[in-house]
Amino acid sequence: MHMHVYEGEKSLIAAFADYIIEQVNRSIQSQGFCNISLAGGNSPKAAYTLLASPPLTHQVDWTKVFFFFGDERYVPANNPQYNGGMVDQVFFQPLEIKKHQIFLIDTTLPPDLAAQQYWNDIQAHFKGSPIEFDLILLGLGDNAHTASLFPFTEVLWETEPEVKAVYLKRENVYRITMTAPLINQGKQIAFLVYGARKALAVQHVIQGQKDIAQFPAQLIQPVKGELHWFLDATAAALLTNK
Repeated sequence: MHMHVYEGEKSLIAAFADYIIEQVNRSIQSQGFCNISLAGGNSPKAAYTLLASPPLTHQVDWTKVFFFFGDERYVPANNPQYNGGMVDQVFFQPLEIKKHQIFLIDTTLPPDLAAQQYWNDIQAHFKGSPIEFDLILLGLGDNAHTASLFPFTEVLWETEPEVKAVYLKRENVYRITMTAPLINQGKQIAFLVYGARKALAVQHVIQGQKDIAQFPAQLIQPVKGELHWFLDATAAALLTNK
């Protein structure tokens, strides 16, 4: 595990964007393309905006990158909460990313079918090759969830790399998420976490006693890849030996 701690949010976001550029370019140089799984929510939005702005936008051949989503809220695509819409607005549109490079989760389908269809889309894209994303970006909730792997949900016990629908009883909503085994096949997995309200979750996940049901992000342990944590000082405040 690699820890990267920065004093402020601005320097953290800049470093995270630089890391993304480095990893995407490394994949393009070695195999001619890059498959990346994006995180939704507010945390990575600033990084996507930075990547879509000069001078960073010119440092990657974005035509060779394929974009997926680690999870999605089960809402219409035009809903402000839809992760794909947020990324489209701040990243895909400014960079003029072509539609064939973007793999969205179809929330017009029933939840289980939406999950199965997305898994089918992923399998078709990889064409029989091992489904190992070159880069997977993740956030962390203050309840220690990541992607849509929420505390005390059945999806935490999935043992196969798949995409699943998750029902969150408290909020009475569905989410679509990659399972932990699918995420753990990634070559590079990177968390972006900032803010004091995330400090306790960070401490539990990285240094706390193992309790996957309560702290689902503990599930993220790459099989062969590298795990990176990008934190600001406030999110890392409760860690020892950081």
